[in-house]
Amino acid sequence: MTDVTSAKSAHRPHHWRRDVIELAALFTAVAVADAIANLIGHQPDGPYLLVASAVALTATAAFHTWWARRHSHAPPPPDATGTETGVAPEAHAVDVEATPAAPGETVLWRMRTTVRDVPGSLAALCTVLARYGIDILTLQTHPLARGTVDEFLLRVPASLPARELSRAVAAAGGSSTWTERADAHDLVDAPTRVLGLATRTALDAAELPLALRQLLGRCTIHSLPAVSVTGRATGETAPVEGVLEETVMRLRDPSGGVITVERPYLPFTPTEFARARALVELDARLGPRVPRGEQVLRLPEGDEITVRRADRADLDAAVEMHGRCSEQTLRLRYHGPVRDADRYLDHLLSPRFGRTLAVQTASGRLVALGHLLWDGDETEVALLVEDEWQRRGIGSELLARLVALAVEAGCENVYAVTQASNTGMVAAMRSLSLPLDYQIEEGTLVITARLAAPPARSLPQSPPYERAER
Repeated sequence: MTDVTSAKSAHRPHHWRRDVIELAALFTAVAVADAIANLIGHQPDGPYLLVASAVALTATAAFHTWWARRHSHAPPPPDATGTETGVAPEAHAVDVEATPAAPGETVLWRMRTTVRDVPGSLAALCTVLARYGIDILTLQTHPLARGTVDEFLLRVPASLPARELSRAVAAAGGSSTWTERADAHDLVDAPTRVLGLATRTALDAAELPLALRQLLGRCTIHSLPAVSVTGRATGETAPVEGVLEETVMRLRDPSGGVITVERPYLPFTPTEFARARALVELDARLGPRVPRGEQVLRLPEGDEITVRRADRADLDAAVEMHGRCSEQTLRLRYHGPVRDADRYLDHLLSPRFGRTLAVQTASGRLVALGHLLWDGDETEVALLVEDEWQRRGIGSELLARLVALAVEAGCENVYAVTQASNTGMVAAMRSLSLPLDYQIEEGTLVITARLAAPPARSLPQSPPYERAER
């Protein structure tokens, strides 16, 4: 109660009708008591009954007064500054008899549960969380046709098992509960995170698959082109508004084809589908784009090369580079018939399927390409260096930059597919100074680099090149 309210209550005038009613009740009570006393007093045990009744009434009145003062008129709890908060007792939703969790180490959890869309369902859930000493940091609601999906970011006592938390939520009316450990990156609220992803998508077309993955959590994203590398129609199409089917959503790719997103462990909500579709629409409106910027490197022999991002605008220059490469170089890169190599370039240079780095000479001739390709949950790296420019460290430089881009994108590992005889690619992977796994089958070698730790060879300090930004 505020000071203003207290002042108003202290000076509230008494109404005369209330006084009359109280006097009438008093006279009625005296008359009834006199009648009972006269009736009982003339009995043999009348005086004893009157004394016992008086003692019982006195004890009842005393107990009622004590109970009312303790439970009905207790002062509000003090706030952090030691002053009264002024919140009425009925406004507290937390059970005062619940035992709070002992102070200690806490962890972050993300929890999603479905509750009935009725008044009080969310309050009951929050009350249960408070009983376990759980702090609600953020809350998002996803309305459904039946019920509401509530997504929480919780600070939970480290001693509380996830199963016990799920059982408590189920007892409070939650169903289809899902929990997952969170980290400090999840502390960003949903609008801020979506705006950040939209900004990244607006700056770089290659960011769309990564933005969708960060928006929707652990999921698998496939970009299926409308035309295959052989020039045949794949038949993959999707309506403009997209399709949502429980754990799968299909969105029309602005560059043609379909973007399929799968999350088998947790169904998508209409809210998530709308956010994903908005990112795709933003990408479609902005059209093809690659961030500007290039870096000039000086090779040990004294030649200068430029490393920059590449896209489909470099298709003609890439085809010309293919023409200058030997059949052995193309065979080591594409693992198939050399005559089909040109067909892969349009797919590889598309920012929808990954990122491409190009190396060009001072005269502007393209001499090397490095690809970082999104392959569902995995990430592939691939290199092609023109014969004349091999054995100069260009492949290792491109690979280090591609791995840095993979780390920036949050990839856990990258893999390269080559032939066991490709000693140049093996040497480039070993130069990363990362844990490597080797798998070989029928002459095909798959080298996987684990990116749990950042590469020992950081880009700003890579010798022996001299760098100059443009």
